[in-house]
Amino acid sequence: MNTTPVASVHGHKCVLVGAGGHAKVVQELALLSGAQILGVCDPKFATTGEQYWNGLKILGSDEFLDEISPESVLLLNGIGMMPGNKIREKVYDRFVSMGFRFPALVHPFSWCSPLASIADGVQLMAGVVVQPGATIGKNSIVNTRSSVDHDSRIGAHCHLAPGATVCGDVQLGSSTFVGAGATIVQAVNVAPNQFIKAGSLTRSDIH
Repeated sequence: MNTTPVASVHGHKCVLVGAGGHAKVVQELALLSGAQILGVCDPKFATTGEQYWNGLKILGSDEFLDEISPESVLLLNGIGMMPGNKIREKVYDRFVSMGFRFPALVHPFSWCSPLASIADGVQLMAGVVVQPGATIGKNSIVNTRSSVDHDSRIGAHCHLAPGATVCGDVQLGSSTFVGAGATIVQAVNVAPNQFIKAGSLTRSDIH
């Protein structure tokens, strides 16, 4: 399996997986990044007979991807993440195990330091700031106007909802959801699979 990060989505043929609200944002983000989106897959299209969704050709349910080579396209994860919901994570792991790749997507109106590190499948939305030394794990969402400060480590499959603030030297465990407008202060450690409520202030470790 190829474990080298995808350098760029620009000019690559892509398929959008999922057709909900988050998928609309990912679609626009990918287009702004220069992707060529061939169409969209979602289980809900298995029997509807629809031809287009949000201007994209409907390719069918996820089974469409069983019939094509993983080397021929990159995948865009259009499935959002809510507390306790592992669908996005399961879809990512399923298709990666089949050999598909999910590129990182960085909005042109965000800032990601060249000294930060982001893994495959990461999505940095408009207004995001990621500072030097920060690490964002695979398949994580850093949503609109969120920030991750210096030397913080965000685990895989996390979601920082709009306006969340992660101060420096924070360790955020995998599959954790940080609600809109929440703040995690300097050097706090958060265990995996946690739910930090919208608007909250986290000053001490969460185990």
